[in-house]
Amino acid sequence: MLERVALGDGQPLVIREAQVREILTMPRAIDALESAFRDWAHGRATNQPRQRVHTPQGTLHLMGAAWHSKGYIGYKAYFSFPTGTRFHVALASAHTGELLALIEADWLGRIRTGAASGLATKYLARADAATVAILGAGAQAETQLQAVCAVRSIQQAFVFSRTPETRAAFAERMHAQLGIPVHPAESVEQAVAEAEVICTITTAREPILPGALLKPGMHLNAAGANSLARRELDAFAVGRCERIFVDDVAQARLEAAELIAPIEMRKLSWERVHPLAHLIGGLLPPRQSAEEITLFKSLGIALEDIAAAAVVYEALAC
Repeated sequence: MLERVALGDGQPLVIREAQVREILTMPRAIDALESAFRDWAHGRATNQPRQRVHTPQGTLHLMGAAWHSKGYIGYKAYFSFPTGTRFHVALASAHTGELLALIEADWLGRIRTGAASGLATKYLARADAATVAILGAGAQAETQLQAVCAVRSIQQAFVFSRTPETRAAFAERMHAQLGIPVHPAESVEQAVAEAEVICTITTAREPILPGALLKPGMHLNAAGANSLARRELDAFAVGRCERIFVDDVAQARLEAAELIAPIEMRKLSWERVHPLAHLIGGLLPPRQSAEEITLFKSLGIALEDIAAAAVVYEALAC
């Protein structure tokens, strides 16, 4: 049953986690993000990079966006404290400012992060890519694998995490869910040896994927780190990538340590870092050769949240 709360003249929907999980499938999320990024490339959407407010006990994270062509504006707010992290999205009308929905956004955040990697994979991975490596087996890893499988005919996957029990459980669960072999790997080297698509989704503070392990034709989704204190790829790995995309260049300049480090070492320049929206919107070409190594550095942006929230709201409000 839908809840409504009285706020001024409007009665926005209150949408719970269970409802989001039921509605927001991976194909729906990828389609929504693709539409939003295409509109952004042509001036029909706006994104505001994340801001953080710190206390000695925890952090408030705030990020906002507008999808003008669809008539939505809103923000995501989440609180990171030792007791846990709580996510909420407020979705409003871009025409009147009326609050349309308050959405619990844990699953929404997970699936939109996966969907962004899936979208980048759709445009940048080789068309015949059939093997994927997932580095990390935590809460976000599931949607990374789901998303890659949604856009490519994946035949097998490998997963590595530091804890053998965790990676074994992930492999068993995802095999049952996706119907493909998912192999627990004993090392990063073993996980990526046959991979054509690699997703890093960890909390690593030091790089876990060295450039020496990359091979021609690979596509990388680096999705785990969004602060200056964390890196998943070393500078050599980034330097080996012929084409580099991010979900928001302005946010990358603040948060993408994997890019900032080689730029400060003068091994990379911001001119080589492109918005994913320009690729989706047709302003830049997709993969140019089978040998290119491509990188999508995912930070998680508000426009992705608003696009995913719009799917959920429209499904329930109609």
